[in-house]
Amino acid sequence: MEAANNIGSGSVPATVVPSASSGTLGRHLARRLVEIGVKDVFSVPGDFNLTLLDHLIAEPELNLIGCCNELNAGYAADGYARAKGVGACVVTFTVGGLSVLNAIAGAYSENLPVICIVGGPNSNDYGTNRILHHTIGLPDFSQELRCFQTITCAQAVVNNLDDAHELIDTAISTALKESKPVYISISCNLPGIRHPTFARDPVPFFLAPRVSNQLGLEAAVEATAAFLNKAVKPVIVGGPKLRVAKAQKAFLEFAEASGYPIAVMPSGKGLVPEHHPHFIGTYWGAVSTPFCGEIVESADAYVFVGPIFNDYSSVGYSLLIKKEKLVNVQPQRVTIGNGPSLGWVFMADFLTALSKKLKKNSTALENYRRIFVPRGIPLKREKDEPLRVNILFKHIQDMLTGNSAVIAETGDSWFNCQKLNLPENCGFEFQMQYGSIGWSVGATLGYAQAAKNKRVIACIGDGSFQVTAQEISTMIRCRQKSIIFLINNGGYTIEVEIHDGPYNVIKNWNYTALVDAIHNKEGHCWTAKVSTEDELTEAIAAATGPQKDSLCFIEVFAHKDDTSKELLEWGSRVAAANSRPPNPQ
Repeated sequence: MEAANNIGSGSVPATVVPSASSGTLGRHLARRLVEIGVKDVFSVPGDFNLTLLDHLIAEPELNLIGCCNELNAGYAADGYARAKGVGACVVTFTVGGLSVLNAIAGAYSENLPVICIVGGPNSNDYGTNRILHHTIGLPDFSQELRCFQTITCAQAVVNNLDDAHELIDTAISTALKESKPVYISISCNLPGIRHPTFARDPVPFFLAPRVSNQLGLEAAVEATAAFLNKAVKPVIVGGPKLRVAKAQKAFLEFAEASGYPIAVMPSGKGLVPEHHPHFIGTYWGAVSTPFCGEIVESADAYVFVGPIFNDYSSVGYSLLIKKEKLVNVQPQRVTIGNGPSLGWVFMADFLTALSKKLKKNSTALENYRRIFVPRGIPLKREKDEPLRVNILFKHIQDMLTGNSAVIAETGDSWFNCQKLNLPENCGFEFQMQYGSIGWSVGATLGYAQAAKNKRVIACIGDGSFQVTAQEISTMIRCRQKSIIFLINNGGYTIEVEIHDGPYNVIKNWNYTALVDAIHNKEGHCWTAKVSTEDELTEAIAAATGPQKDSLCFIEVFAHKDDTSKELLEWGSRVAAANSRPPNPQ
């Protein structure tokens, strides 16, 4: 992932002669986006943001990508931030802002810095008691702002040029420091007006490095080392907050120094190197990959690095993890068993320092290797036998390289993709905390745009695809080369396994015909339908061969009850957690 690491580097020349387009708010914002690492902005035009879009287009290092709707633009910015370190989207006031809200909430839950920019009302309309279009019919324009206040870490309403510079810079720098989305509203009449605060190129950002409390760090390391060095079979489990803490390198140092086996929480998959000889799989309680759960839960000490324990990751609160055995390493805090909990101790600093204090202990890793049995060989198939989902993912496994990235949509793809063994440098993304169906279509667009050196392989269920299908259009316009496996099993399978009902059945579409219609012979797009393994093999050969420069959409027909055993187990446990009766008063 390329984070915005150049912030603060470089210097401003002593004399700057503004170009014709510089010295404006629009120019300042465009340059700031480029400076923090944003090269592509996802947008939907509306009358309040059109002038601002003109200024973004005029920035030579910025590429404006028009999306089919605001929700998808937000999902694309989310996917872009996962690959690039920061993303941005631009929508119009209220009708656009409230449409993008769900995607920004998802980015907040996943700790992704997304700059959400809204073209706002004319600055003269604030406080005038006028009623504007695109509002709910009240002269108070703050409804949108109040909605965003709960799902962003900073908000800026720019309706005055005098403080615009500070408001914009503060919001963007806060997004980068907090690794959360921010909201910036810019009055529609301001982007093109020259102002003294924008009379020269913007001064580069400088984000002061955050340093651990040294005494707290030393105390945390000393207590943790004592705790772990007396353990017989400790293990390490990586979690999703490794990303926000930028601690992946330090995590590897810790793993190497300790000799402990490494597992990953499902939402942390892709953040931990699976090619590492100490890697033992995904820890997900009862639905862990084979033999991983047994090793983690039988350990006498476990270090969870950046975990999020929610009802999904805990399989309906059923993890067999005991607090007294747990070292919980959060981005800014370390908690050791039932003992001390020390704040302002940063994860990367802590792991690096701890690495120097540990005795090497490979007992748990040796136990794993002792009990591990390789996966069995699938039964021989009959000629023209309907394709099984586990066979599909066996072939997807064979497609993966360091130049691939996997995006898994909410649903059974979560569980099947967890079982993929990721080669070195292979990307992996899914949205576990928020779990918004349809996220993956926009995220595939954004991730592929940011990581042009990787070919994205997206696994999407038919129900999820129906939510956001139209963004295939933007992928074709952007000449992307992703491979989308549309798994057509006739409904919302993940919901079926939690609680079935007629609402989980959807109208079947002719998905390849829909994509062909969107393609409309403009750009490069190739589709195929497969219902047997032979047809799948042919389709993959085409997608990776003659059609390697096309967006490839492969519709895979699967039986509605062909689900992973992990989903069946997980679904029943989540259903039990959801259906708990009220506690007695």
